[in-house]
Amino acid sequence: MARQLRMVRPNLDDLPKLELPDGYSIRSYQEGDDVHWANIISDSFGGRERTAQDTHNEITSRDVFVPDGLFFVTYQDKPVGTACAWRQSVNETDVGYVHMVGVLGEHTGQKLGKWVSLAVLYYFRDHGFSCSMLDTDDFRIPAIKTYLNLGFVPVYVEITQPKRWETILKQIEFPPMTTQIVQVPEILPSELWVKVSQ
Repeated sequence: MARQLRMVRPNLDDLPKLELPDGYSIRSYQEGDDVHWANIISDSFGGRERTAQDTHNEITSRDVFVPDGLFFVTYQDKPVGTACAWRQSVNETDVGYVHMVGVLGEHTGQKLGKWVSLAVLYYFRDHGFSCSMLDTDDFRIPAIKTYLNLGFVPVYVEITQPKRWETILKQIEFPPMTTQIVQVPEILPSELWVKVSQ
């Protein structure tokens, strides 16, 4: 089975301003949000219906979970989008992982995925992380566009990925990124490159 696509933002400088559409706001995790996370992820990812217990199993019970790193975009006080500031290990302080970005279908088209992902990037920056990474799938074209526009660059972690990225970038009419992709391991210190390319 082919690996997911990896993307990296080599630094957390020059983050765009977070400007939510009218009527929306953003906050971090509160008690009782487990059911909201499950509903948003079920709706945006498809597949099985997740429950509050799944949120507990997948997110809130994990040793790398920090409540102030799980963000929700709300509309009329109801969570409608989410993204999580995650880490690959408890001791990780350099590479932040943008995890489980989702938006309810009825609220797509408002760029909420961008804004909630940006909140995660601000979290990493404000907590002293050096860079950020994420994994995504070839078919998640709107998400890939969002990440590219937020300054993420593809990283090849499998032999099939250069061709896969070439296909995706042509499909979305995005300029070739060969130069930027080659520069990532040159920009990052070697210990960080190892972490983002594994």
